[in-house]
Amino acid sequence: MKLSEKIEQKEQELKILHEVAKDISSNLELKELLNRIISMIMNFITADSCLIYLYDRQDDELILTASSKPKEKSIGRVKLKIGEGVTGWAAKEKRPVVLPKEAYKDQRFKTFSSLEEEKYEAFMSIPILSKDEVIGVMNVRNMEVHRYPEYQVNLLFTVSRYLGSAIHNAIIYEDVIRKAKQLDLLSEVSRTIVSNHYLKEILQLIVTMTAKVMDSQICSIMLLDEKRSELFIAATQSLSRGYLNKPNLKVGQSVSGRVVLEKQPVTVSDVRQESGYMYPEVARKEGIVSLLSVPMMVKDRAIGVINCYTKKEHQFKPEEISILQTVANQAAVAIENTHLSEEILAAREALESRKIVERAKGILMKDLDVSEDEAYKKIHKKSMDLRKTMKEIAEAIILSSELRKKS
Repeated sequence: MKLSEKIEQKEQELKILHEVAKDISSNLELKELLNRIISMIMNFITADSCLIYLYDRQDDELILTASSKPKEKSIGRVKLKIGEGVTGWAAKEKRPVVLPKEAYKDQRFKTFSSLEEEKYEAFMSIPILSKDEVIGVMNVRNMEVHRYPEYQVNLLFTVSRYLGSAIHNAIIYEDVIRKAKQLDLLSEVSRTIVSNHYLKEILQLIVTMTAKVMDSQICSIMLLDEKRSELFIAATQSLSRGYLNKPNLKVGQSVSGRVVLEKQPVTVSDVRQESGYMYPEVARKEGIVSLLSVPMMVKDRAIGVINCYTKKEHQFKPEEISILQTVANQAAVAIENTHLSEEILAAREALESRKIVERAKGILMKDLDVSEDEAYKKIHKKSMDLRKTMKEIAEAIILSSELRKKS
């Protein structure tokens, strides 16, 4: 290599390192950071595509998280175990894999129909590390034979270590923001429940807030009509007529009905392909894919469900299930308290009605010289004839008696 070429190479390396240092020091938004990394790699290396997988420690798998193709349909769907495929091997061994030609023939190679990896001739996989721990993997792919210069491989491996710390910090930052939003949601739901709003307004506020925090296309509350053993939509933030006009569900029917029956949360990766889901056509029309449905529990009784639908395929994590279950239980308490208040009010009104009817019976017994049973029958007959409640008839009898006394 000529001296001028070496100098140019070093200048290029310094430029890349400078850009990386600048980006990682000013960017805590994970999605933006990953897109910037991909853009730099594509400018630095002659490549047809670049992918970034991030390691999910909870599920122990690498998940495709970013791509040089903006409309990559496989984002979040393609997953690999550590050691699986070339990507998984690079993560396991913590060192780069370089395949300049016939990459698809490598025994470690794994193809995905959605990624069409068999079309790529050359392949380079660089592990992203932070303090020697795997954070993810960068993949560079070429349609034709391509020899990746050693200095590019070494530089990308060096860059990956810088990026590892930045990505790790961005993940922590996003986790903190997400948990803060979840706590805000629980706090808002608690305040809403003890507010002076009517039940319908409370449920509407809950689905609106939940949809925002859970990033849901549609969030709904379905309540159980125990007499009919049916679930009906009580609240949703969606304006879709197609969704709102869905028929009621019997307990045990579809996903929501099963949740009420089993009293356990259910997640569905793609409702459009779920055999037990009753409305795949509605899902396709409304652009909803994944579903998390949790029961609304009062003690050991399910009184309904909260459903969260996403517009992209999404694997719901335990913390998301837990937060929605907490919201569901809080909503259930609000509903139960409202029903209890209504029952108490109804009991008070019934007692008051009985007292008024008893007083009216006493007046008739005295004025008409009839028995208690005959007085009751007269009030009841008048109620039927005039299509008024017995309380209204009794109040008229009492008022008439008081007016006679004054005259």
